[in-house]
Order: sequence, then structure tokens, then C-alpha cells
Amino acid sequence: MSKVSYYTAEGLKKLKDELEHLKSVMRPKASQDIAEARDKGDLSENAEYDAAKEAQGLLEMRISKLEEVYSSARLIDESQLDVSKALVLSNVKIKNQSNGMEMTYTLVAESEADLKTGKISVTSPIGKGLLGKSVGEIAEITVPNGVLKFEILEITRD
Repeated sequence: MSKVSYYTAEGLKKLKDELEHLKSVMRPKASQDIAEARDKGDLSENAEYDAAKEAQGLLEMRISKLEEVYSSARLIDESQLDVSKALVLSNVKIKNQSNGMEMTYTLVAESEADLKTGKISVTSPIGKGLLGKSVGEIAEITVPNGVLKFEILEITRD
């Protein structure tokens, strides 16, 4: 049984687009590469053929994995989320109690996390620590360096 993953509409579309690209573009290309290598002669000593077959195997594994993920993917219904608490898809502005630094993060599913764009996973230590908190609360988050304390300054939704 595969694990259910929750996605935003954007994340689910990216997943579907990647799967379609692999099936409609990369799969035929892999078959063509094998056919071209096969036409070059003796298969027992044809490294190009072996490489093409291996690449096809890896591609099929990737397609299979994405199909499994896509089949267990669920779209997050944003209208059902409580806006007063930090939940998935919340933009949370926090203040580090030890150094006064303020940061804003968007809490997203693990598969959509991207720290460069300010999206952190709800399964990360900080994401877990912020979940369910309200404005004004202090989130104490255990990280490898110790315990960080963040004050929740603001919770918004896009």
C-alpha cells in the first residue's frame, strides 16, 4: 500500500506533466535509441546497445514510481482549511526569539518543498513545529543544534 501524498493544484499539475513527458517523449526516444544501437551489428559486443537498454530500464522504473505517486496523490481542498492556525498552504511569518530575525515560510507537502522559494515541508522539523500553531504562540522546535523558539507573527493564505 502506497503512502498518500497531498498536493496543491500546481504541484499535482507538475507531477502529471512530468509523467506525461516521460511517457510521450522519453519512452519513444529510448525505444529509438535501442533500435539504432541494434542496427549497428553484433549485440554481444555492442556497448551502445547495453547502455540504451539500461537507460530504458531506468526510465521505466522512474515512470513506474511516478505512476505510483500520482495514483496516491490527493488534492488539498483549501476551502476546508482553518485560517487561524498554521496548516498546509499557510504563509507563516515567524520571529526567531534568540536573534530577532523574521522569516516567512509557506508550509507545503514534502514533495513541493523548495527552501529557495520559501516553501518548507510540513514533515521537516520546523514545519512540524509550526503546524497547528496560532498567531502569538511560541513554537519550540527541536533541531540538531538544540531548541529554537519562534513566535508566530502572522498567518495568511494566498
